[in-house]
Amino acid sequence: MCLRYLSRPGALSTGLSNGLRSGLRAGSVGVRAQCTKESGGTVGLAQGVLQQIAQQEEKQQKEKEEQQKKEEKQKENTAYAKKMLVRLAGLMGMGGAVGMVYVFGSNSEDEQGNKLHLFCYVPDAPVVQQLRRTFKYFKDYRQMIMEPTSPRLLPEPLKEPYYQPPYTLVLELTDVLLHPEWSLATGWRFKKRPGIDYLFQQLTPLYEIVIFTAETGMTAYPLIDSIDPQGFVMYRLFRDATRYMDGHHVKDVSCLNRDTSKVILVDCKRESFSLQPFNGLALQKWDGNSEDRTLYDLANFLKTVALSGVEDVRSVLENYALEDDPIAAFKRRQAQLAQEEEQRLAEVAQQTKQGFSLGSMASRLWRSKQQ
Repeated sequence: MCLRYLSRPGALSTGLSNGLRSGLRAGSVGVRAQCTKESGGTVGLAQGVLQQIAQQEEKQQKEKEEQQKKEEKQKENTAYAKKMLVRLAGLMGMGGAVGMVYVFGSNSEDEQGNKLHLFCYVPDAPVVQQLRRTFKYFKDYRQMIMEPTSPRLLPEPLKEPYYQPPYTLVLELTDVLLHPEWSLATGWRFKKRPGIDYLFQQLTPLYEIVIFTAETGMTAYPLIDSIDPQGFVMYRLFRDATRYMDGHHVKDVSCLNRDTSKVILVDCKRESFSLQPFNGLALQKWDGNSEDRTLYDLANFLKTVALSGVEDVRSVLENYALEDDPIAAFKRRQAQLAQEEEQRLAEVAQQTKQGFSLGSMASRLWRSKQQ
């Protein structure tokens, strides 16, 4: 049979073509199945990724909503706390005000312990009387801060047989006699100005020395002890003795219980003697320079004033009121006066010499005539 088919060429070609066709069909079916399988796996993977992304977004959305809820709750709690704090502060303020009225509005006592019934005879309710007494207390306290502690800050001048110097010298402590310095290692320290001992020694017989400072007594008292161990300073006045005006501690010379025509106030601030500008001498603020000679020159100036027997020191200090450095101006004027005095003496000597020569010539002529 095989020989039969081989003997027929058309039959052989037909069989081969049919076999090839069936093989190709089977191969294409396999490829299609494989592609379908691979595409199905890819689609499943993409769906899984999308599902995971959706879950993450949903989770983030939930976390964001929870965070917003927490923030809103925190804001509500903060607002509530502030509201309660304001209410508590209001209650405490009201309680403090009532306590102040009760404490400071009570009737004061005298030295024997008897109550002083202020405003009790005024036809007002007891609460109104209490408020009146409280207002008076704070008014008096403000007056104590703004005004000097006494209209006479110094005692009466000494009487015989004691010696009372003819003039009164009032000195500021800070930046006139001492310079404050601060460092992290030592804190506040005060440097002593050169010439303090010389100033005190030269002026003690002529001036009643008073230190009147804008510092508090707690700060200034030990400092004065340190710079004046020999006790040249007769009196000490502090911040409570000043008059507080326009943000400055003003020293009122009229409250010193001394003749204002004999009082010289030395400070580095003109505002300190603004009430009596011609009683003050404004020095340059000392910066701590160890070569400073201002106090030596000041001692010479004040000594000149006292030894000249000036009736009213204001007439002298008025000439230096507009000077930025009155001590330097005094030295210039002293040098000018010394130069003028030398010229005058030279002229007098010249005139005397000329008069002597003319007299000698006249005497010679007279003698020659007699001979």
